[in-house]
Amino acid sequence: MSETGENEQALRKILDMTRLISIVLLILHCYYYLYTAFQSWQLITAFTDRLLANILKTGLYSFFHKSKLLALCFLAISLFGTKGKKSETLTMRKALLHIFAGLLIYFGSYFLLFLKWESTSIAAAYILANATGFILMITGGTWFSRIIKERLTDDIFNEENETFPQEVRLIENEFSINLPTLFNYKGKKVKGYINVISPQRGVIVQGSAGSGKTAFFLRHVVTQCLGKSSPFSALVYDFKFPDLSLIAFNHWLKNKHKYQRKSDCYFINFDDLSRTHRGNVFDPKGMTDLTDASESARTILLGLNKEWSRKQGDFFVESGINFVTAIIWFLRKYQDGKYCTLPHALELLQVGYDELFSVMRLEPTISALLSPFLKAYEADVMEQLEGQIASAKIALARLTSPQLYYVLSGDDFSLDINNPEHPVVLCMGNNPQKIMTYGAVLSLYANRILKIINQKNKVKCALIFDEWPTLNLDLNTVVSTGRQNGVSTFIGLQEVAQVRKEYGKESADVIVNMVGNIISGQVSGDSAKQLSERIGKINQDRTSMSINRTDTSLSKSKQLEYAVPASKISSLSSGEFVGMVADTPQQKIEYKAFHCEIVNDFDVINQEEAAYKPIPVIRQVTQAMIDENFMRIKQEVQDIVASEIERMLADPELEGLIIKK
Repeated sequence: MSETGENEQALRKILDMTRLISIVLLILHCYYYLYTAFQSWQLITAFTDRLLANILKTGLYSFFHKSKLLALCFLAISLFGTKGKKSETLTMRKALLHIFAGLLIYFGSYFLLFLKWESTSIAAAYILANATGFILMITGGTWFSRIIKERLTDDIFNEENETFPQEVRLIENEFSINLPTLFNYKGKKVKGYINVISPQRGVIVQGSAGSGKTAFFLRHVVTQCLGKSSPFSALVYDFKFPDLSLIAFNHWLKNKHKYQRKSDCYFINFDDLSRTHRGNVFDPKGMTDLTDASESARTILLGLNKEWSRKQGDFFVESGINFVTAIIWFLRKYQDGKYCTLPHALELLQVGYDELFSVMRLEPTISALLSPFLKAYEADVMEQLEGQIASAKIALARLTSPQLYYVLSGDDFSLDINNPEHPVVLCMGNNPQKIMTYGAVLSLYANRILKIINQKNKVKCALIFDEWPTLNLDLNTVVSTGRQNGVSTFIGLQEVAQVRKEYGKESADVIVNMVGNIISGQVSGDSAKQLSERIGKINQDRTSMSINRTDTSLSKSKQLEYAVPASKISSLSSGEFVGMVADTPQQKIEYKAFHCEIVNDFDVINQEEAAYKPIPVIRQVTQAMIDENFMRIKQEVQDIVASEIERMLADPELEGLIIKK
């Protein structure tokens, strides 16, 4: 039942009466024990003497402190019901200090009676001390009712409220990546794990430069994938070669005995040719139909012309792609692909139109692709023809270097890296100073590999891309369908805006929303906002204080707020990550969201890296060998054209295909 105004008023009167009784008892105490002083001050009357005599019979003065203790009890009772205006400046310490000081003075005044002063001086000092102690106790007791017991937190950035329970179990399987963590929960540091138990559903690790995505995550992906009891085959795109490649090579050395068949570790880089293998990106064994040639042409040209990605469907863009497709497929069909390499395609592209069109007309499967160019050439519409072909020729001319020709014209390994009979770890190295040129060729390697590996009945495969946006590589298909074929995709990028710039908004949104696992270091803008929304909201405690002229009140509530706000994501420290992981029907994860610090034992890592073996020298390569290979390819293309023209001239049925202008 709520209190009425009359009840409050009656209670206040009772408390006032109780406090008045305590004051009267203290006055009577002083009057009785300081009677001589009161007599000197002429404050004695017959009425007070009779009253004092009657009180004396009650036993109130049976010992010195009895009356003072009784006065103190009535004072304490009066203070229990006191209600004062709350103040956020008052503290328990301050109130107790006043009460203890008051008690000390109140009872310590007894020793004043033993001073060798005049009786009136002693009496005055004793009364003053008791009054001071009494007032201090009243003040301290009143302050107790004004103290705000539920204080507002000093957590300026709401750190404690934004903590939530995270996974503390270690959950492993044959595909899992498990990272030990430390996270805050209700003011305590708790040990936990990030359990990426379903990397087949795709993993994005994002973070700005220096956020630790390579040191704290990608290196562990490499070491754990190659350290399983049944290791992965792997494609490692190493943007800052040889950082990840060195880790991959040494862990492959350490675990290669675990593979059921003979395995190898291969390297592709275009800077140190003595430490690179040679691989034919147009391997005829993997190029089974015209669509493979078309996709290869599209990949290499879009990689060299980033703006073409936003102009797909444009007449001149598609014309250039079709022409390069025809070149590739011609080489694939010529002598069963003996000369089907990218360097041979680049050289064939530079042949004069008369000879080129004459020779290519020999292959009937590319007649539809070749027809628009032939008609333009025969009609002498050279401006249109040059517009159709020149953009492709100009872009591809960047690749006509002896170093690239040397690497691309060899056949050291197969692109079928997850073949059960010969699983492979392939490390592709880029150079940040030559992103456009090297990135286009490496994109072509990766594109051809994705087509080959995403098949059933093969060894599980890890695709690890550090700085994926520097490649022109569509991962949508492999992420959406690779799960069934044991393909796990790990995509490293700085933030979603980088993907939008290189691939367009639609492609970026598709890949980000498609992956099941996302691990993020420090990012800002839309990347942080989208991730915050993806993690979702949690119930957080809210305390508010209202202060007005007569009263102070506190209210407490719970409210749904973002578990990790975008502002928190944009201020993460290096090694600190937030994100979500996906689970499987067989292994459920209760707490999929995390905001934690990944624990790296850098002492152990440094010792391990100090013992690493360097990437081996594959073969001693001299400049003379590179130049000789370059000139040989040029000569082979000339020989192809010359021999075919000669064959056509010798055959009356084919002679009519020769173009003469």
